[in-house]
Amino acid sequence: MSEFTEILQALEKFRDERDWKQFHNPKDLAIALSIESGELLEKFLWKGADEADLEGMKEELADVFAYAFLLAGRCGFDVRELVMEKIRKNAEKYPVDKARGTAKKYNEL
Repeated sequence: MSEFTEILQALEKFRDERDWKQFHNPKDLAIALSIESGELLEKFLWKGADEADLEGMKEELADVFAYAFLLAGRCGFDVRELVMEKIRKNAEKYPVDKARGTAKKYNEL
């Protein structure tokens, strides 16, 4: 069993024990993911990048991961496959010889 599968199964067990699957449609999971991402951003608001509360960041990042995993699971996506495919696509858009050391978007390289 992969780590991703183990995490998704634990999240789904927690959800199912509370009969929350009825609320976990893709739209609402995407909204929850966005809200939790905003809460993660709040940890940086009005602070320098190195001044954020690490414990608060961990808590909010865990929420972001949880909703992302639940959304992927609800849609039948394999998390590992999804991320590896995105890395492959980004490698094509951002070749090392053009992208190394720059924050430019792929269409500006």
